[in-house]
Amino acid sequence: MSVGTGATLLAARSDLWRVALVAPMSGPGGFYGPSCQAVAELAVHDLNADGGVLGRMADIELVDGGAEPAVVAAAVRELLDAGMIDAVVGPHVTEVRKAIAPVVAGRLPYVFTAVCEGARGRPGVYCVGATPDRQLRPGLQWMHENAGVRSWHFVGSNFGWPRGVMPAVQRYMGELGLELRGSTLVDYGTVTEETVTAAATSGADAVLLVLLGQDAVAFNRCFGRIGLHTTMLRFAPLMEETVLLASGVANTRGLLSAGSYFRTSPGADSADFRRRYAELHGSFAPLPTRWAVSCYEGLQLLSAMIGKHGSLTDLPPTAEGIGFTSPRGTVEFVGRRPRQSMAMATADGVDFAIVDTI
Repeated sequence: MSVGTGATLLAARSDLWRVALVAPMSGPGGFYGPSCQAVAELAVHDLNADGGVLGRMADIELVDGGAEPAVVAAAVRELLDAGMIDAVVGPHVTEVRKAIAPVVAGRLPYVFTAVCEGARGRPGVYCVGATPDRQLRPGLQWMHENAGVRSWHFVGSNFGWPRGVMPAVQRYMGELGLELRGSTLVDYGTVTEETVTAAATSGADAVLLVLLGQDAVAFNRCFGRIGLHTTMLRFAPLMEETVLLASGVANTRGLLSAGSYFRTSPGADSADFRRRYAELHGSFAPLPTRWAVSCYEGLQLLSAMIGKHGSLTDLPPTAEGIGFTSPRGTVEFVGRRPRQSMAMATADGVDFAIVDTI
């Protein structure tokens, strides 16, 4: 499996299906990266065990999606111009997606696997992540109906997705009879105690927390240190088990999340995925979290589309009607979006305990 070396050799080979895995290996989301790479390696292992993709063995080229968007796009362009990749897959921030999309447009397929704002995308850019109407709205409704939360303070990272979903959040709160008491957007690496106390003094019942990676860890640690978990709940739809582990058990009490996959997700597909992941990587491998599982799904989606249409690059503008098996069960696309169920879960040590389906 290549991580960016041996370019001349790889460029000359036609027996490989090569995918640029654009995942954050640095920056606030950098600790998602090892898990993304490990799960993508399992996806490659599974595809190759099943004969590959149109008879070609799958391989990945790792690109650091945590770098500046222009740097990431330039790295993808270099691989593409050298004939070293046949597709792009990965979870990264909106700004990186917007930088990559015009580079690959009309040249190769691109699966963006992180949560997305729900806007209509470019043809040939396929999204497998949750949209606000399927994740945020039902999560806010569940918190209102089951935890009595009526007022919120929004805390988000100052990048595309939190900024992009704010109008939807305000609309959902209006529809549900909820109140937004205040909002705070913070640049990467600038979460301070003032960020936390602004939420505490807003008078809100709960925090809608959409910070990324290390910034979420910093917020949770401060939240716990001040003791706010005794008076305020947190709903953190981007949060997964790596952040729980880094935050510390004492600092995640009263924290809930919503997502299509958790490590504790029930079902035979989830259990089989965890077993195969452990067999491939051992018991000390990175946690196979939601961000990482999205990489598995992105590779499986492309394989299913290529198998159906018989071409590596000549694919339809949407994934309509495509289905595949993932760690969360069977996923089927309707139009541009996957049909997927969402679970509501509460932090329980270093895992999430699923409490409901939303």
